[in-house]
Amino acid sequence: MRENMMRKALLLAACSAALTISGCSKDDGSSGSDAEVTNTEYPEQVFWGDTHLHTDNSIDAFGFGTRLDTEAALRFAKGEEVTASKGAKAKLSRPLDFLVIADHSDAVGATKALYEAPRIALLGNEFLLRWHDMMHESDEGSLRVTAELIDGAANGTLPEGLFDPEESADRIKSLWTEHGETLDEYNEPGKFTAFHGFEYTPMPGGDNLHRVVMFRDGSDKTSTILPFASFDAGDPEQLWAYMGAYERDTGGKVLAIPHNSNVSNGRMFAMNKLDGSPIDEAYIKTRALREPIVEVTQIKGDSESHPFLSPNDEFANYGDAGWDKCNLSCSKDMPPESYGGSYTREALKRGLEFTLKMGANPFKFGMIGSTDSHTSLATADENNFFGKHSGNEINNKDRALAPQNLGTRKGRFGWHYLSSGYAAVWATSNTREAIFDAMMRREVYATTGPRMQVRFFGGFDFAEADTDDLVKTGYAKGVPMGGDLTGGGGKAPTFLVSALMDPESANLDRIQVIKGWIDGNGKSQEKIYNISWSSPDSRKVGADGKLTAVGNTVDLTQATWENNIGAPELVTWWQDPDFDAGQNAFYYVRILEIPTPTWPVYDALKFGLTLPDDVITIQQERAYSSPIWYTPAAATS
Repeated sequence: MRENMMRKALLLAACSAALTISGCSKDDGSSGSDAEVTNTEYPEQVFWGDTHLHTDNSIDAFGFGTRLDTEAALRFAKGEEVTASKGAKAKLSRPLDFLVIADHSDAVGATKALYEAPRIALLGNEFLLRWHDMMHESDEGSLRVTAELIDGAANGTLPEGLFDPEESADRIKSLWTEHGETLDEYNEPGKFTAFHGFEYTPMPGGDNLHRVVMFRDGSDKTSTILPFASFDAGDPEQLWAYMGAYERDTGGKVLAIPHNSNVSNGRMFAMNKLDGSPIDEAYIKTRALREPIVEVTQIKGDSESHPFLSPNDEFANYGDAGWDKCNLSCSKDMPPESYGGSYTREALKRGLEFTLKMGANPFKFGMIGSTDSHTSLATADENNFFGKHSGNEINNKDRALAPQNLGTRKGRFGWHYLSSGYAAVWATSNTREAIFDAMMRREVYATTGPRMQVRFFGGFDFAEADTDDLVKTGYAKGVPMGGDLTGGGGKAPTFLVSALMDPESANLDRIQVIKGWIDGNGKSQEKIYNISWSSPDSRKVGADGKLTAVGNTVDLTQATWENNIGAPELVTWWQDPDFDAGQNAFYYVRILEIPTPTWPVYDALKFGLTLPDDVITIQQERAYSSPIWYTPAAATS
């Protein structure tokens, strides 16, 4: 493997001078293990992973300073210690079960090739020569190059043909093939799953419309295509057509995962197509097929909800600070009126409206978390957070308070970034096939980092005693998270929910059910129900539906908390007390931990910093399940 990596480096060095490589290829390959893996009857284990990680092949990650490659990212995810780009030792306390490396499809490896190009080869191109010299002169120069790239992509001001996919096809093919072979080599069915993928990155006017594209297949299929670039596209319908063609041509399978709807300026879950035309039945069915899950939480904020949309939800403001003022590049302000198309809870409600009007739902998705780390390190722990990019790694004492926006320096600071999150998948085995299929059926959930175990089942015949054998009964008499309930003969749906704390994290505060429905006037509504909580003898739900706060044991001077409040486990049965058999509805659960310190508090302790008053220092980490949908018997889901 080491010779393979060395030969890769020599190959790129020899071929990088003009940024377009001709005739450079790798003729030896490897494939993942063919070991037999036995699938369980139903999902018995939750598998933890990151579906959104960038390495030095991403145009911005390399510009930011990342020097760790595909192999380093995989080794780290599997639990090995690696040396981060800025020299710190990095290791997870527990390995992950799976990983999707999602390098940007636009200009794959371009900044790395430009950096490695002999200067003399660039003398005829003043623009590229300037960027080459800036990247070599200092870390600050490299960051300026990346900021110019992001702003140029958002504003459409990059030189025409600079990263023309046709001109760079040979270079991209070489990197994609090499990358795929490495993934296959590290894929160990039953032990660790390495997925092929990339990130599709349209940003019209600076509005985020990004998707991670994830394949079920190995390099025997994925090497027959190239990642789909977005410079000349941007419309998700073009991506879906690419995905459909891949499946037809190869017999493989692929899905897409929208992310950071919170900085889409209302466009991720808009009520019209990207060109402003009405959403039709074909669009609805295609989107529902191609995008079964959404990344609801990550480093660039949380997209579950917002106080403007959910004024009665006291926990709706998590991860909003810094991200709700302007779009991804901060080139445009985002008025609150745009938030409806930017947050997932509102999108789920909009999906019910489409179901009522058109008989189908374009926004019928499950929810996961991931990191979007550009360091090659899939870290989501507050005390082991390596930042968004290599200029923001754990040994940078200024990172919490320095301006950190991706493009222009306006708007955001380091502390606005979250140490979030991970994808939790209930699958029948740790294999590409089982994990991918679980995502397609939406049996997944998101966490902001802690690895709490969450089960959520819906049915019409659950009884309180069923919590004694919750999992077996849940599958036998109902549907898991991501599933559908129809009819029920007028009976109100019942739910079984369990949550087990992460043994390396904090106790649990409560379980909440978030319900959305369409009322008799055709308008979407929502309500938050507290259904189980710690210390029930002393904590009560008031007339306003609010539960007494769990308390706060955080010591900011020591970056610690005490698990002498909260509960290690919460298990409950619940029936909707406000059910109307004629109204379409969805239900998902939100699990809250007790308060804990944020990563800037750890930095303050480590570096002797005084944090300004506006820095968020205490939070309640959480999990979001995928919804369960209820559809009246006469309707079509």
